[in-house]
Amino acid sequence: MDGFSERFAQRKDEFEWLFMELYEDREALGRFETIMASFSVSRPAALKDLDKEREGKAWYLERRMLGVTMYTDLFAGNLKGLAAKVPYLKEMGVTYLHLMPLLKMPKEGSDGGYAVEDFSMVEPKFGTNGDLERLSGKLREAGISLCLDLVMNHTASTHAWAMRAKAGEKEYQDRYLVYPDRTIPDAFERTVPEVFPSTAPGNFIWDGTMRKWVFSSFYPTQWDLNYRNPVVFMEMLSSMFRLANLGVEVFRIDAVPYIWKELGTNCRNLPQVHTIVRLVRLALESVCPSVILKGEVVMAPKELAAYFGTPEKPECHLLYNVSTMVGLWNALASQDATLLKAQTEDILSLPPSAAWLNYLRCHDDIGWGLDEAKERSLGIDPLEHKKFLYHFFSGDYPGSYACGEQYNYDPVSQDARSCGTAASLCGIEQALEEKDEGKLKKALARMEMLYAVVYALKGFPMLSSGDEIAQLNDYSYKDDLLRKEDSRNVHRSPYDWDNAKKRKKKGAVQQIIWDALQNLRKVRSESPVFDGDASVTTWDAHNRHAFAIRRTKGKNEMLFVSNFSDGSETVRFDYYMGLYKDRLTGRIVEPGKGFPIKNHEYLFLEKMK
Repeated sequence: MDGFSERFAQRKDEFEWLFMELYEDREALGRFETIMASFSVSRPAALKDLDKEREGKAWYLERRMLGVTMYTDLFAGNLKGLAAKVPYLKEMGVTYLHLMPLLKMPKEGSDGGYAVEDFSMVEPKFGTNGDLERLSGKLREAGISLCLDLVMNHTASTHAWAMRAKAGEKEYQDRYLVYPDRTIPDAFERTVPEVFPSTAPGNFIWDGTMRKWVFSSFYPTQWDLNYRNPVVFMEMLSSMFRLANLGVEVFRIDAVPYIWKELGTNCRNLPQVHTIVRLVRLALESVCPSVILKGEVVMAPKELAAYFGTPEKPECHLLYNVSTMVGLWNALASQDATLLKAQTEDILSLPPSAAWLNYLRCHDDIGWGLDEAKERSLGIDPLEHKKFLYHFFSGDYPGSYACGEQYNYDPVSQDARSCGTAASLCGIEQALEEKDEGKLKKALARMEMLYAVVYALKGFPMLSSGDEIAQLNDYSYKDDLLRKEDSRNVHRSPYDWDNAKKRKKKGAVQQIIWDALQNLRKVRSESPVFDGDASVTTWDAHNRHAFAIRRTKGKNEMLFVSNFSDGSETVRFDYYMGLYKDRLTGRIVEPGKGFPIKNHEYLFLEKMK
């Protein structure tokens, strides 16, 4: 048997059972099995070789893994320009490249590419499908896996399906959730929360051409798909296979919790969502087993576990570690690691199969979704603390060093989010403006320490493009009529290649951060305690300002400790007898007896023999 036949035979019973549970359509099932077989046959030989090499292996958890996320146009103009920058990515040590949405999008209302007009075609301003295939090949040769977004929940309102639906074709109207009057929409509205109550209220929009109401969870230019229709499932998976055969190795499946709608529910995280994700996993394992799924699921840790599935029936390979990202910034502003430790323990309490992508910044805002029950147990008022955080990172709180901006302020709930590059939020921008060397040293220490934690966590680290050269905020978006209303554009700026050259200039801000990140990468890549199957736990430092992680594998052990305080602190670690040496600086300490740790210092400690 060929590879596909053999792989699918192992999964056929479960796949067919799940498909029929959703759709009860044997004819559609047969068509889809034929579709899968055809994409397997047309898969390029180099990718089939990759499938054989990776099948059954958790290659994405190797300790060499380092990700970066970026906008193609901001980094290099287009896909051809990006291909020319692959040596630079290799110099960084990148093994995983996530390119922000680059599939065909409308000229207006694209939501940064998350409103998609064609799931199988590259947006012309970035290049062609051929350019994408050539880029993926060049990346693969450099040991870099390409990740793209696949927006599962909706299409653009200008997608070919939507246009035919507007023209009155029932077949295409059935690919969406459309209603002739407000009866069913009003019933949904009673239980379905609004995603953007201020900027896009409600969950339905009226289409005057079609003269029907359309389910639209996000923005009016994004029409929710009807996954009760098996054609939608089959077409979306076909688009995924096409992109996989162009060399995409990771799919970030966007807005997954929303994809199934059920009256009387909140239309979030329903059981059918997990059935669909499991079907996607089984289909990929059959057609292209080197390809993995990364879920965009922004929820509390206890709600995330379901998206990993079970060891016997896994779903997503990777999830974003959103809660720890938020916890890091909270710990920095409050100089208190208590909540960060609790959040990390929640993450680590999930099954060992839970695999995380850890990050400090990304293309999006920072939403202050902390564990409110835990906050109250510590005597913290959740709303007042949230207000402190977004004011602190906007730089309008007394003593703040941060240069950031608020996003999506809601005057009713008094909720708001925060935007800015890591360097600007850590105080580098302010220090440079004031030409204050003392402030700059502290700001650099903050950013280094935060990334050290990111590199120490379970999973693998991902940089936001520009962080490796301490890129600052760009306020020019305020002069652009099309961008000025979205403060997230403050950290969505063209890559500063002149500053990138300074990474080799001794004493430059860019060189300090670049070298720090290179050292962190080296620590990870050289020690087996960073293997995917290593044991990871938090550890008590007997100091609320400190955050510590213990990593072990076999006889190998490492204790990571960091100080979130602006001042020097003393930490102590029970059960750690004898002398330990920091892997980076060579400093020797005795954890069991306690030792001082400077403001925003971090140590990777190994027992001396």
